[in-house]
Amino acid sequence: MTDIALSGADYSGIHGDIVALLEHGRRAAARSVNALMTATYWEIGRRIVEFSQGGEGRAAYGQALLERLSVDLTARFGRGFGVDNLELMRMFYQTYPPATISESLIRKSTPTDHPGNSEPAIRYFDLDQLATTFQLSWTHYIHLMRRTRSVEERAFYEAEALRGGWSVRQLDRQISSQFHTRAMLSKNRPAMLQKAGKAQPGDLVTAEEAIKDPYVLEFLDLKDEYSESQLEEALVHRLEDFLLELGGDFTFVGRQRRLRIGESWFRVDLLFFHRRLRCLVIVDLKLTELNHADVGQMHMYCNYAREHWTLPGENPPVGLILCARTNAAVARYALEGLPNKVLAAEYHMVLPDEKLLAEELARTRRAWEAQHRSEEGADGADGQLS
Repeated sequence: MTDIALSGADYSGIHGDIVALLEHGRRAAARSVNALMTATYWEIGRRIVEFSQGGEGRAAYGQALLERLSVDLTARFGRGFGVDNLELMRMFYQTYPPATISESLIRKSTPTDHPGNSEPAIRYFDLDQLATTFQLSWTHYIHLMRRTRSVEERAFYEAEALRGGWSVRQLDRQISSQFHTRAMLSKNRPAMLQKAGKAQPGDLVTAEEAIKDPYVLEFLDLKDEYSESQLEEALVHRLEDFLLELGGDFTFVGRQRRLRIGESWFRVDLLFFHRRLRCLVIVDLKLTELNHADVGQMHMYCNYAREHWTLPGENPPVGLILCARTNAAVARYALEGLPNKVLAAEYHMVLPDEKLLAEELARTRRAWEAQHRSEEGADGADGQLS
């Protein structure tokens, strides 16, 4: 080590400059990876849609295609290619069809020979060019697709997120607060839009957080503490088993049941039929805090289920919202849409206690995270020995 002393002011200047440079570079790298990932997922969605539209026979086994692709891609590339994620990619392409992509990015296709493939050549975009079209992160687009209820609402939030440089946290908060509806009704819309663009302290995303985006880590097949999609899948499976273990009242109907409201597609995590109450029970799992938008979304699900899924002689469906936050869990039934208080009281008396469900949810999350940390530690020890 050299004996030359550095002045505090000089060192502080170069140290701060390099720190800023590294943080900027990391953010830029994360944005670049995210953009290419989003473009790749759009193209995967395109291939899935176009393959399924290749004839009546193909359309009939669309779900089988997703399941087989999930197994094969996971074996080859690791995490991130579950059926749910592949469904998101298909939905992404359908939400942003080629007609919405700038014509300047379209490349004329050149015939390519594919051995053993009689399908006509498909015109593709160049990934690097296509990446410049999707200026928000993949997580942004997931929120836009899943949480908005119309094309107009989605376009509004997308435009404001681009204009204001919203982080995913900002976008999530604005959707939860029904900012679109409030802005449409406001007499001073410009001032309201300007106020919404101001970030709160918790909205800022650090360079480390940008790099450790779970979707980016899955795309690159890099390890982290855990993937939110893995945690959510584990919780859904345990909830399914737990409700069935409570007795003979619950009958399993389906998982990840799709429904279309307006121009948007939604999915409910679990769907049961309660034999004593003679009603459907819709279960929606969140990994964030419970908010008014979650309650409103559940009421929307219940209204849809009452109109399209309920059979004659059955009672109105009930919603169950489960929030598995890091430090606490919350369970809440959505009973406000029932026709009278007597029926609501009967539902409350027969259904499992909300506190019991919240405790099981919290216990399951703690056990899963402890097991995952243990597995990560074992992998690290094996790596050091090898």
